[in-house]
Amino acid sequence: MIEDAVLGDLKTKIKGATLSRRVKFDLGGSDILIIDGATISQGDGPADVTLTLSQADLSSILSGDLNPQMAFMTGRLKVAGDMSLAMQLASVLG
Repeated sequence: MIEDAVLGDLKTKIKGATLSRRVKFDLGGSDILIIDGATISQGDGPADVTLTLSQADLSSILSGDLNPQMAFMTGRLKVAGDMSLAMQLASVLG
């Protein structure tokens, strides 16, 4: 189950961002989030980029305790799909 605090932090970070494509966060198991513009929904679906990481690591990125690029370089964050979109999202979240 995705924690309300993580959802709230994510909504705050993407508010006002100009994400024109779909982003999927695969947090393990059935914990999947889709960002489509400024809308966040829970559940699986197609996306332009999929970011796979733990819910704890996503929370750390959102709080500023974990740098998204460092998470990627150490294997804590995996990216499948549009890398440029992932980099754009990293600047929004980090």
